[in-house]
Amino acid sequence: MSRPTRFLLIGAAAAALVPTSAAAQSGGSGSGSGEAAQPDTSQSSDAAEIGKAVPQAAFSGKRSREILIAQVLLDRSAHSPGVIDGYDGGNTQRAVRAFERANGLPIDGKPDGKLIQALAERVGEGVLTTYTVTAEDVAGPFEPVPGSMADMAKRDRLGYTGVEEMLGEKFHMTPGLLKALNPDADLASEGTNILVVQNGDAAVPGPVARIEIDKSKSELRAFGADGQMIATYPATVGSSDFPSPSGTMQVAAIAPKPNYTFDADEQQWGGDETLILPPGPNNPVGGTWIDLGKEGYGIHGSPEPSNIGKTASHGCVRLTNWDAERLAEAVQPGETEVFFM
Repeated sequence: MSRPTRFLLIGAAAAALVPTSAAAQSGGSGSGSGEAAQPDTSQSSDAAEIGKAVPQAAFSGKRSREILIAQVLLDRSAHSPGVIDGYDGGNTQRAVRAFERANGLPIDGKPDGKLIQALAERVGEGVLTTYTVTAEDVAGPFEPVPGSMADMAKRDRLGYTGVEEMLGEKFHMTPGLLKALNPDADLASEGTNILVVQNGDAAVPGPVARIEIDKSKSELRAFGADGQMIATYPATVGSSDFPSPSGTMQVAAIAPKPNYTFDADEQQWGGDETLILPPGPNNPVGGTWIDLGKEGYGIHGSPEPSNIGKTASHGCVRLTNWDAERLAEAVQPGETEVFFM
């Protein structure tokens, strides 16, 4: 009989459970690295009690403690649920089925206690941790994203719109969940201790030899040289008006922090002039571009992580910015094959 899973929690909002020195170790007044504190293994809570350690508002409405736990652990398993928000939905269920399939478990797509136990055995039990907001976090500049591509092209960078968006993406969370976990925190103030999810390092476990892009399931699957599925991601894949290609392609190049060129002569949407939009997380292709060797086609990030797997794209394959970055670190230009299904 397996032991009960217990989920590690530390954070400013869980002061009764955590020594104040734990937060200081993560960066003190903001002069340190700003990295999340390591969990104190003497402080823990099981799934049924996790809500007692965070503001009750974090689990209002349809947000679920169990779903939040499953999403955090899936994010660390390389079977991404997309953005972490605590709400059940298609991306979470897709990730559950992928994890079950990759680990030889019965496939039911249910993010329940059995699934959480299996995840915890493979990626650890930590769910929440504290983080100290740094001077770099709040430095910005933060500006609204212009409404037109012509105005975007006038910018030097298409950065974050605010500290909430930046911190949310840093920890793979929606700004809404971040605020719910820290209802009274001044997120824009250096030295503030906040509660965040413990997303950790979810690097793809090995080089990617083959990628399958399943349009019907809105899923990207990565395989190692031995044919084993090693990572999966929710994906936005084309549309009826702008379909993604069919057949086989190959990773040709990787561009971190890409700009975006809109060529009016080759597009049936947008304006009537050629524009070059600067890099940044709110660039139309996000923070990473994986070129597929055909003009205008690639796998890339997105300025709207909450829309991944739910909306259409203009022919390319969109992932969250962090998932695109993870995948780019594991693919091999000139070697990784990409199959559209």
